[in-house]
Amino acid sequence: MSIQVEALTKIYDKQKAVDNISFSANPGVLGFLGPNGAGKSTTMKILTTFIPQTSGKASVCGFDVVTQPQDVKRNIGYLPESNPLYLDMYVKESMRFIADIHGLKSPDVRIADIIEQTGLGPEQHKKIGQLSKGYRQRVGLAQAILHDPQVLIMDEPTSGLDPNQLIGIRQLILDLGKTKTVILSTHIMQEVEAVCDHVIIINKGKIVADDTLSGLRSKNKSKSLENIFIGLTNG
Repeated sequence: MSIQVEALTKIYDKQKAVDNISFSANPGVLGFLGPNGAGKSTTMKILTTFIPQTSGKASVCGFDVVTQPQDVKRNIGYLPESNPLYLDMYVKESMRFIADIHGLKSPDVRIADIIEQTGLGPEQHKKIGQLSKGYRQRVGLAQAILHDPQVLIMDEPTSGLDPNQLIGIRQLILDLGKTKTVILSTHIMQEVEAVCDHVIIINKGKIVADDTLSGLRSKNKSKSLENIFIGLTNG
């Protein structure tokens, strides 16, 4: 299992943001869905070692997120919703900066490969601040996969993109899911239906669905994913 979560709980003061959840993820694209405040971002922050859990266990590629955080970081790429970027850096310069952080060998070769893979070739000599939102998303994704992690976690990667930009990012996610474990958190159900093999729905800190897309539909009389989501979380 690329990701293993067992009885994970996170309590802020008196509020249980994540309440005793367990799940696993393998190579492919996993849709991680839930209303605002359901516990999605908290779970992702625990998996990426930004915050510790209150109880339970989580591991990435066999490494514990609490006791082996550096090993987890070597195996994980993270694209947060805010996508923080150094806007005054040139695209290629920012890639070199990230490569140096990871201590990559032959960084120029890897940077060239990733720029081609993410379609950043025409923009590589521009400052990030000059790029459209779609290309900035590509830069964030390129930085997240530069060190060739086995697991990629993305929070709302297609938010605010126009249809053409969206198609490009969607194809990138599909391609990455062929060899890596991708967790995709989004509110856009069409995105989930387009790219995800498996879906987890979380509501009020608890998992209310964990199944393949086809399995979820068959259990819910072939309803749309949007209607299934509303039925499971509107209460």
